[in-house]
Amino acid sequence: MKKWKTLNSEYFYKTPFGNLRKDTCELPNGDVINEYYINEYSDWVNAIVITQEKKIVLVEQYRYAGDDLFLEIPAGKMEEDETYEEGILREVREETGYTSIMKPIKLGEIMVNPATQNNKVITYLIMDAYKEFEQKLDPTEDIEVHLFDFTDLGELIRTNQIKTQLFTANAYFMAKDYFVAVEVIK
Repeated sequence: MKKWKTLNSEYFYKTPFGNLRKDTCELPNGDVINEYYINEYSDWVNAIVITQEKKIVLVEQYRYAGDDLFLEIPAGKMEEDETYEEGILREVREETGYTSIMKPIKLGEIMVNPATQNNKVITYLIMDAYKEFEQKLDPTEDIEVHLFDFTDLGELIRTNQIKTQLFTANAYFMAKDYFVAVEVIK
């Protein structure tokens, strides 16, 4: 299988949040797609944060596009010159006040939607977390921190007892698989 060839690219707009690009692409069979739209976004990081008491740290916040309150894991994009690991440690500290002396464990990198988006989410596991700081929220953030039993969260997700989003569910099941592999939490 061969890759497509980009014949032309033009931007409709560029913003700090993301860009919209229209490409003209030639397929390996010679067909040409004149209008293939790509949403360009920054990569972002998220983390399953487990406290010393084996609770998972979730943040609740209003999501405008979803028009509701959602329980999610801490997440965000990197600031200038940050590594993914530095970015997630900062986001966790700012959104929740939690930290850990243990190094974050990278669970994986997943493309968000490679058909129309160019970004990925990098998921970490932070163990033995403890509250050390007050939240340091951006002016547009209003976040409440909640603790749940890690082992209960999967059932809450599967039965729609909480409102969450894809990346929280995916990260939870990645962490659960990791724990089974290393026999940490059963």
